[in-house]
Amino acid sequence: MRLVTVGTGTVVPDPERASACHWIEDGEARLLVDCGAGALQGLARCGLAWADFGHLIISHFHTDHIGEIPSLIFALRHALETPRRAPLEVWGPAGTGRLFAAWADALGSWLVEPGFEVSIHELRPGPAVDVGGVQVSAAQTPHTDESLALRFEAGGSALGYTGDTGPSEELGEFFRGADLLLAECSLPEELVVDIHLSPISLARLANDAGVRRVAVTHVYPQLRRLDVPGLIRQAGYSGEIIMAADGSELHV
Repeated sequence: MRLVTVGTGTVVPDPERASACHWIEDGEARLLVDCGAGALQGLARCGLAWADFGHLIISHFHTDHIGEIPSLIFALRHALETPRRAPLEVWGPAGTGRLFAAWADALGSWLVEPGFEVSIHELRPGPAVDVGGVQVSAAQTPHTDESLALRFEAGGSALGYTGDTGPSEELGEFFRGADLLLAECSLPEELVVDIHLSPISLARLANDAGVRRVAVTHVYPQLRRLDVPGLIRQAGYSGEIIMAADGSELHV
């Protein structure tokens, strides 16, 4: 699997970081995971085939993870020289159907009827589902009522994505043995809240899961000013630590 971290920022406006957005590619599969502010320009900047992806996956409903979805669908409807005909599958937490219906009520029916089929599926914890040839499973996280962590498996490799989460013992088992963990690490210890990870709680999660590589994303400015890898190592994690930036490309 190929992972491009299109947007590695937070809700805080940052000239170098869009809000959460990630691109996963395996064979013919093109998955877009979350789509926050700045994602559309980020996809173009990274040279990704944004017009041809087939699957959109949502981790939760905070605006910094979903705010650019209407603009993305608007672009798929109006910005292409050759109109799109391929269907788009949307996968998200319970309530995703209601979210799209509310958007359509507010913005127009084009959002769910853009000239190509948009099918909406709701993910729940349990067995993996096939999404374009990639096996995707979900686990609840302590962030919002609907928030999901996601695990992607293809070709014998596994990629974990925490989405937004607080500390959770269950996630250690969910991510067990993943080849790469794309993980939020929001705040320093003195500012951390129970719905986000800090360097200490991320180190604990990575050790519990037994992952060899961690790519750190969703870092607020208060923490980014510090030596984040050093703090994670100091907390006891000895694996590889990658500070993801917008446009980073990683292979799983």
